[in-house]
Amino acid sequence: MSDEHLHTVIHDGVGPVALLVHGALGSRSYWNDNISALQQVCRPVVVELWGHGKSPSPKQRRPYEPGGYISEFERIRREQQTERLWLIGQSMGAALVMHYAVTHPKRVAGLIITNSASGFADPTEWQERNRTMVSKIADQVDQEGVECLRDSWVNPGRSQRIATPTLELLAQEFSEHSAAGISASLRITNYALPLGESLRNITAPVLFTNGIEEERFQKHLPQVKLIPHIEIVELVASHAVNAHDPVGWNQAAVNFIQRHSDSGD
Repeated sequence: MSDEHLHTVIHDGVGPVALLVHGALGSRSYWNDNISALQQVCRPVVVELWGHGKSPSPKQRRPYEPGGYISEFERIRREQQTERLWLIGQSMGAALVMHYAVTHPKRVAGLIITNSASGFADPTEWQERNRTMVSKIADQVDQEGVECLRDSWVNPGRSQRIATPTLELLAQEFSEHSAAGISASLRITNYALPLGESLRNITAPVLFTNGIEEERFQKHLPQVKLIPHIEIVELVASHAVNAHDPVGWNQAAVNFIQRHSDSGD
């Protein structure tokens, strides 16, 4: 068993534990404009993906696979001494928390997720995309380092729609990313994320916050609706939904957790 673990930032709060998982090239401050609101209804535990921010970059393949993340989320749940978790995920992070929900349905109190092409795409189409476009991005990271992606469309921290203080934090944390970890995340994690028909096996209540201005995602809505207990809220935002419209996202998230929380394990 590896002694390497995902970096977490544990916030105080009232109510159940909620695991917050960002997407590719994000970091702990991605949720900067959401934490205060969430603390009213839960105890946020912010996770950084392998190779992102302060998380290590394992040399083995297994940790980067969805199963490796599921094991880490389980470890965090046990450390937090809670029977059930709330799961909040963005993009790649949304796909990963859905994988956890499929694998450990009794450990999940509810999910709040954002636009995640990686989670909802057709698996065959997505894997072909990874063999072509995504693998080329990973090759560039291997050759030039992570800085080559600082101004790329794949970096959520370049969006000027995000509040300036949060952008500044994300810019600082971008320098912490590991080329090896980012490359492995693109080649291994991203490739394996589409859930396909297993979305039907998510039994917990799910809030999907749809950034309607991300036009290329909207074709995936029929797949989103495969989730049995799904509620969809549309927000005037693009891919970084919770950071583009924190007021709208916070209101929807807080309301959903309030309505679906029990005695607050």
